[in-house]
Amino acid sequence: MGKLGGKVAIITGGGQGIGLGIAQTFADEGASLVLSGRTLAKLEGVVPELEARGAKVAVFAADARSRTDAEKVIAFAAETFGGIDILVNNAQSASAGVMLSDYTDDLIAETLESGLHGSIYHMQAVRSHMIARGGGSIINFGSRQGIVSPPGWSVYGAAKEAIRALSRGAAREWGVDNIRVNVINPSAVTPVAETFFADFPEEAARNLTEVSLQRWGDAASDIGPVALFLASDDSRYVTGQTINVDGGMVMP
Repeated sequence: MGKLGGKVAIITGGGQGIGLGIAQTFADEGASLVLSGRTLAKLEGVVPELEARGAKVAVFAADARSRTDAEKVIAFAAETFGGIDILVNNAQSASAGVMLSDYTDDLIAETLESGLHGSIYHMQAVRSHMIARGGGSIINFGSRQGIVSPPGWSVYGAAKEAIRALSRGAAREWGVDNIRVNVINPSAVTPVAETFFADFPEEAARNLTEVSLQRWGDAASDIGPVALFLASDDSRYVTGQTINVDGGMVMP
């Protein structure tokens, strides 16, 4: 059955990038999946592959910035599969290389609401469902940009550090419910990364020199197994932690 056999996982932003890579890994390990995202066609496009891996898959068009949408996703997952064991808060809008002086109110709102607010909304909505299952695992996402704070990533980095603080607080508050909350700081080739590579090739090349393993990560084969560890009972005594899955870029 795999390490996630009988488990139900929600993955926000699951139609591409790291979210899809994690979905592929979870599918291989027997999880039933609910993928959410803003573009229904993109979500529907990945269903056949995930089903071919043996997973039961349902998709739901939703904007992570909306509390109402978050609550609908959680309710849909519980109704479709009978409960929820795993929440992966992957959705996050990002604008590469925007200097602090150039951030508009709209861009600030999109950056903070998609990641930080979306994580809060989904976590609040899922808690009672996880308690009903005897506990669960929540996986949130930070970033190297939050720790290192390179130019052009100030607001994005601030949102990611806020998510890490949120995760530690939730881990302390919800440990009594056997709900574990952890963070992955990933580095992998995603649509956002590809745009960054195209727009800022010199900075991308310089960043690669900082990767100890001298290659960019792959969403499925590099990030997915770590998410699997945090989602499965293998990490049953791990909560409130951040794992840097970045090839050795950040070594705190």
